[in-house]
Amino acid sequence: MHITIDHETVYSYDEPISYSIQSLRMTPQQFDGQVVRSWFVEVPKAGALHAFTDSFGNVTHTMVIDRPHDEVRIRVHGTVDTVDTNGVVSGTTEPFPPMFYLRETHQTKPDGAIRALARAAQGDDTDTLKVLHRFMASLNESIAFKTGETHAMTTAIEALANGAGVCQDHAHVFIAGARSLSIPARYVSGYLLSSDTGEISDASHAWAEALVPELGWVAFDVANCVSATDHYVRVGVGLDYQEASPVRGVRRGGGEESLSVSLRVTQASGSAQ
Repeated sequence: MHITIDHETVYSYDEPISYSIQSLRMTPQQFDGQVVRSWFVEVPKAGALHAFTDSFGNVTHTMVIDRPHDEVRIRVHGTVDTVDTNGVVSGTTEPFPPMFYLRETHQTKPDGAIRALARAAQGDDTDTLKVLHRFMASLNESIAFKTGETHAMTTAIEALANGAGVCQDHAHVFIAGARSLSIPARYVSGYLLSSDTGEISDASHAWAEALVPELGWVAFDVANCVSATDHYVRVGVGLDYQEASPVRGVRRGGGEESLSVSLRVTQASGSAQ
């Protein structure tokens, strides 16, 4: 599938900022099933942009603005060809051994309720793929998709107890439960082509990947209760949201901050080769 993405993020401040630095993980990479045809990162003219690869293998840009400003406007856009691999992810950069992804973080720490759901999905079954699909379905029923109920720092424990959240929360609970079963799992940020009309959205997407014997890494989107298809564009990975978030930074001054996001993901003419 030939997918085009146009994603603009604008931070506005009611008082001038003297300095800001942002880390951008907004550039997709090529792997089996995904080919980046073109990609552009646009930042304010006053911003200095430096590219590097982080410890997870994500393409990352550091943007620094060291003069007064009251707005930061970041835009990424480009085209990506995708192929449906039935959720199997291969050919990616893997700096860490799989066992690294058993590490707990503040946002992916399980409690008794998460462990119980994971154990119930497992039962006596030794088929990891079937267990993870059952666990995904269970979480999809337990956590209703509802915006405004959680925030960027919400933990897996809080999201399950709340019974509502967004894709970030679904991913965190899935990761916490999978790791409690000694299954390596990680957070994925990216884009989802969810409409043929290219409707404007105010958020990117998130899902999880877990390591399945004989298959390797497999993508699980709890929010939609499916493994990733050719409608998905994979961008960044990490142990949790904090390590794979599209934009993360600090500033000096600025007073109150307001954020606006405009995202359009569309299917373009042509097809993947």
